[in-house]
Amino acid sequence: MGEEDARVRSEGLSPPDKSPLRDAATVIMLRDARTAPKVLMGQRGAAAAFMPNKFVFPGGAVDDVDAAVPLSPPLNPACDARLKDRADPALASALVAAGIREVWEETGLILGRPGDWPADAPKGWRGFAASGHLPSPEGFHFIFRAITPLGRPRRFDARFFLVEADRAVGDLDDFSRAEDELSHLQWVPLPKARGFDLPFITEVVLAEIAGLLETGLPPASVPFFHNTAAASEFLRIA
Repeated sequence: MGEEDARVRSEGLSPPDKSPLRDAATVIMLRDARTAPKVLMGQRGAAAAFMPNKFVFPGGAVDDVDAAVPLSPPLNPACDARLKDRADPALASALVAAGIREVWEETGLILGRPGDWPADAPKGWRGFAASGHLPSPEGFHFIFRAITPLGRPRRFDARFFLVEADRAVGDLDDFSRAEDELSHLQWVPLPKARGFDLPFITEVVLAEIAGLLETGLPPASVPFFHNTAAASEFLRIA
């Protein structure tokens, strides 16, 4: 079995089909960025239809309710403009909200600021709201976008956000409120992360993070792997 065949099997690929493309958000939480940088990762289950057994960052698809969630404060203008580039403008805040929700669900960590919700929180957000916080995009940097290539059983138009871990509320090592979607949650030293069993795109994003630690934030532009046809395109969002 060749290297590409092995990758196809390990990532749960299937022959090209008409899998629907879903908008998604992934959040890379960066700890001790100036001293010994680490990123928060967990392992997907062996039975997962998408990326089984792989170590990944917290993330997932945008839910309909995410568009109505109040962000406090609103998304910063630079991030907002880049998220709207070659995308539905109405999606920008929903993508960030989805990332914050996924961090809450998969790790139990809160990216928020104290505050009361203006109305009852929608399903999927009630636990977060009960903590007494509003979702906060403070410190979020949009650093990468990638569309899943054809042939996967699940396809996503994923936006990757980088945020320093000290934006989270409480103990960064307390994952007791996490759901069971990810196991082996841990802060992985950046130089060691590539030694884990990772999806290809995660390896690419890790390299991007290493570069940003040298050049600084926000990024000068956002890499965009555009896979909507047989050929892949590498673009940049200015």
